[in-house]
Amino acid sequence: MAQEIERKFLMVSDVWKQHVTGSTLLRQGYLSSNAKATVRVRTQDDSEAVLTIKGPPRGISRAEYEYAIPMEDAREMLELAEPNTVEKRRHLVPFAGLVWEVDVFEGRHAGLVLAEVELTHEKEQVPLPPWVGDEVTQDDRYNNASLARADGPPGAEPA
Repeated sequence: MAQEIERKFLMVSDVWKQHVTGSTLLRQGYLSSNAKATVRVRTQDDSEAVLTIKGPPRGISRAEYEYAIPMEDAREMLELAEPNTVEKRRHLVPFAGLVWEVDVFEGRHAGLVLAEVELTHEKEQVPLPPWVGDEVTQDDRYNNASLARADGPPGAEPA
């Protein structure tokens, strides 16, 4: 079974910006999200697209299946997903032998910055960079599918 094992953190500084090795603009649309599965379409720099199916979280792990799809199909699916979408710029930041993904959200989630790190197993020890703060791995408010349904970042005042 394909599996995603990741931890997610809030940020406490922008020192990470000095170490970025690459970045990608991501647009994600959530076609379905319930207790059993989440179905997401994602475009990367408007040049590649994937359809992803994720199972329910079990601790920091979950089943994940991802398939390349034609860009035109992805654009149409993103329209179907409106308004349940998220836009963010993902920056790759190496630290202590791991590559962290720092997501800077845009649009209605502007101001939210999260760092994620993918692991090879749940018990893997992760040295935390000085620029990460509180862990929000199991806080559903920071799950991208939840963010896609929200009017803004967690804790933001309604407009």
